[in-house]
Parts: sequence; structure tokens; C-alpha cells
Amino acid sequence: MTLFEHDFVAAGSAEPPRDDTGRMLQMMTGYWVTQVVRTAAELRIADHLGTGGATPAEVAAAESLDPDSTFRFLRACASLGLAASTDGKRFVGTSLLDTLRTDAPGSLRDLALWGGAGSHWLPWGRLSDAIRTGTTQAEAALGSPFFDWLATVPAEAGVFTNAMTAMTEGLAHHLADVIEVEGGEVVVDVGGAGGNLVQTLMRRHPGLTGLVLDLPHVGAEADASAANLGVTDRFTFVGGDFFEGVPSGDVHLLKFVLHDWDDDACVRILRNCREALKPGGRVLVMELIVDEVGRPGLEPLMDLNMMALSTGRERSLDEFENLFERAGLTSTRTVPSASLVSVLELVPVEPSPRTLRPVP
Repeated sequence: MTLFEHDFVAAGSAEPPRDDTGRMLQMMTGYWVTQVVRTAAELRIADHLGTGGATPAEVAAAESLDPDSTFRFLRACASLGLAASTDGKRFVGTSLLDTLRTDAPGSLRDLALWGGAGSHWLPWGRLSDAIRTGTTQAEAALGSPFFDWLATVPAEAGVFTNAMTAMTEGLAHHLADVIEVEGGEVVVDVGGAGGNLVQTLMRRHPGLTGLVLDLPHVGAEADASAANLGVTDRFTFVGGDFFEGVPSGDVHLLKFVLHDWDDDACVRILRNCREALKPGGRVLVMELIVDEVGRPGLEPLMDLNMMALSTGRERSLDEFENLFERAGLTSTRTVPSASLVSVLELVPVEPSPRTLRPVP
């Protein structure tokens, strides 16, 4: 049976493949869907279709597109459940497409733009080289290590920062549900970009003082976010490098920081946090945790993402414990949140006060 004779089910289709060949073909075309979603986000298709819908010509006029190509694109969107049309002339958005609306709470638009961006896409295209050599492919694909490259391309850095902010906004409340802090404490969001996590904690705890340590170029975004959430009077952005030092605090937050780096770099970050802790302080590490081999989930695929883009990796609990021990920290507990992310509480080898409460 040839490809064209096979009962083909496209990637992203609501209809599941009927056999292994169909399933494999679906996997092989997965990147098509990634680029459809990225393009829909870039062209603001969700906003243009809105609740009343639009014709391809109307969308094309609004975005300066080719009308025929716009029709073909919307037809593909309809096949993926992103849009619908009863007459093949006018298209309306679906609830799935609405997740990309620019005005939707928790919008995934920025994540969609990042997921299909060249700085993400090109290193993934060299995955086999990463496996052959055991080294990240960002430099080979982009010309320099990923974070160094971002620093030279402001537009792409903006896409990345917005995507990380969007991810944090989706997680912040779930994480805040299991992080217990006291009103008078100083909480430092290390590598916290726009600061949404610590600012969420600040809104819940009016006496809390919050800081974000990150590279200087994200300071304006962090300050704007603090103003938007009404916590400016208790918030400070500190431009700096967590490899060089960390501001003093009662709690240091490390959300999706360690997975970006190799073991030695992680130990350096953790040691800097430990040295900057006030007496009785603690470090809260928020990461995915790789479970047993063969269990379906995001974690092993995210690990390959780190392999392609950075020197980092996703880790098991045992691998995390090894890092903590090397940094002079000990884990007191691991608490899952209502998301895929777990919170690991660390203290310097002696004290171990409470800071987390289980998910209800």
C-alpha cells in the first residue's frame, strides 16, 4: 500500500490514526501543524475571525495577505479544528483557536510564536547531531550559544521573553497555591524575567517584598508587570547575572532555571542562592521531574528540547538530589502542583522550616 492509498490521518486531526502506519504518518507531519499554529498566531487569525467570523478576503485585507493563499490557509485551519465554515466562504474561529487571541486571559499566542520561531526550530533540525556529539546545536544552527544569540537579536529575545512570561502566567497561581510565605519576608525570583511568579505571591501576601534578578534588558517588562499588578511599592528589579551573585532574601525562587544549564552551572547557581539566604531561608526549585522510562508525558520531549537548544536537561529526583548535595543544600520535600511542575524545597544542611502545603 502506498502513502496515497493509505487511509491517511493528518497530524493534529481530531480523528485518531487507525494503525501504526497512520500513527507514524501523523508523527512525521507534526511540524506542519506547528507552523500552521505559529502562522495563525503571527497573523492574529483568532482576532480577525472573532465571534462573527470573516471571509478570507477580509482577513487578507486586514493583514496585507494574498487572498487565495489566505483561503487555503483558513481551509487548513478548518481541517485542524481551528476554524469552521458552513459554506466554504466565511470562516469562524473555534474555542481551540480562541486560545491564541491576543486579549484572552492566559493566551497561548506568545508560546505559539516561540514554538515555531527560527531560533527554536533550527536547532531542533539538528537533533541527530546533538545525539551524535552529545552537545547542544544552538551554536551550529544560530552561530552562537542560544542565550548569547538572543542578546544580539532584540526581536527574537522579545518573543522568547513574552513566551516565558506567558508560561509563568499560566503556572503562577498553581505554584502560589503550594508555596507558603510570610508577609514580612523578602522573596527573590532568580532569573524571573517579567516577575509574574513573585508578583503573584506579593498580591496574595500584602506584606511581602519581592525582587527579580535577571539580565538588564527585561527590567522594563518586570517593572511594567509590577505596575499592572499594583505591587510597585514593594517590588524591585535587579539587573545582574545569577552566576555572579544573587540578592539576599528569605526565599529564593528558581522556576525553570536549572533545566537550562549543565550540572556544574546548576551547582554554581544553587551555591550563590545558598550563600545569599538569610538565616532560616530556603530555596524553592520549580521544574518538571522525569519519571520512569516509557511513561507518556511532556518531560522526555522537553528534555530533547533542552538538548537541542542549550546545555541543560530535564532531571529525575535522584539527579536533582545530586545537584543539591553538591551545592550544600538538602531537600526537605517535593510537592506537586496542579500543573506538571513540582516544587522542591531546599535548605542549607541544618534548618528545615515549613514553606509548602500539599495541594488540596
